[in-house]
This record gives sequence, C-alpha cells and structure tokens, in this order.
Amino acid sequence: MNRAFLLFSKSLSLVILAASSLVSVASANESVSKPVKADASKGEALYTNGDATRGIVACVSCHGAAGNSTISVNPKLSGQHEAYLVKQLNDFTGPTRNNAVMTTFAKLMTADDMKNVAAFLATQKPKAGAAKNKDIVELGKTIYRAGIAEKNVAACAGCHSPNGAGIPAQFPRLAGQHQDYTIAQLTNFRTGVRKNSAQMVTLAKRMSDDEIKAVADYIAGLK
Repeated sequence: MNRAFLLFSKSLSLVILAASSLVSVASANESVSKPVKADASKGEALYTNGDATRGIVACVSCHGAAGNSTISVNPKLSGQHEAYLVKQLNDFTGPTRNNAVMTTFAKLMTADDMKNVAAFLATQKPKAGAAKNKDIVELGKTIYRAGIAEKNVAACAGCHSPNGAGIPAQFPRLAGQHQDYTIAQLTNFRTGVRKNSAQMVTLAKRMSDDEIKAVADYIAGLK
C-alpha cells in the first residue's frame, strides 16, 4: 500500500512539473510574440525634441508642429496612417526610397522609435490645404476621380478614397498635401528615383508634367 502510494505521488509530481513547464513555455512564447504597443507620448517627445545623444534631429524642424509642415517641399504628416508612416521610415533605410536627409535619420531610429513617432502623428489634426491654379484644377479633379482612360491611368480615388483620406495600412492619406511635394513624388516615381510602390511607378510613367501638376493641385484642396 505504501509503495503504491509513493509511486502515485511521484507520478503526480511529474505530471504537475510537466504542466508547469508547459505553462512557462507558453507564457514565454506569448511575451516574445506579442507586439509592443506604440507609445505616442514617446513619439511626440522624439518628434518635437529629437535625440541629441543619437544624432536624431527634431522632426518638427522640417515637418512642422504636429506634422503640419509649412515648407512646401516637405510633406504634411499629420493624420497620416500609422502603418504607412512606419513603412516609409523603413523604406528610407533600404534601396527603394532614398533621400539624403530622411535616409540618414531613419537609419538612426529603432523600430520602436518609428512606431512611436507614427502613432503620435496619426492622431494629429491635419490643417487644410488649398488648390491654387483654377485653370488646371478641373483636369486634376477628372484625373483623381476618373483617371485617364486613354493612357490606362487608374483613378486616384480608387486607392486614396474620394476625399483623399486613403485606406489605413494600405494607401496613404493625400488630402491637403503640398502641391510641390506631390509633384516631386510623382516625378520621382516616374523617373525611378522612388520605387517603393510598383503600382505608382507604373502609373506615374504614363502621366505628363501637366497632368501631374493638375492632380497635385486638386489633391491640395481635398479635405
């Protein structure tokens, strides 16, 4: 009787030990696989102040308070989709998107830095832009809403939405963006300087300078 009880106790202990090990392993795996949540407050601090110890200059100096750039060649980032911003920062560190300034700073940022800054900017309220050239804005409206059928250029609204809000995690917000910046990016896609979207490279190559300027002006007035 005592021997049987001892054997039973030993077996029970082994079962409990094995179960505890499985729970520990599962907990460890969960902690490893669970993504770290972005911290918008840390993102705001880095965006506003930079990090001198790592050579990261404050983003605000080029992109404006809360991402509302007042410099026409620097994009407005306020209200931009978080996933899109993270992707672009990562793209700046590789061969598909090269910019002397942004490539330098993106390479100094950690994955958490990128997520945090993106989380901050995504929650900021964008300031409205405005179309400037009434002579071309109607052409821009037509291209944005209907595309250019004879050139097989798809309507911008199909991916970026009719009001320019974009689609989170897929296509960026365009509404209110500076004309100069949009023109530069479409031109870069056309020439291959920027190649982190095969779709945009294809479409931009089919557009003339006048068509690019027109759609950029229309985009600037979207709200």
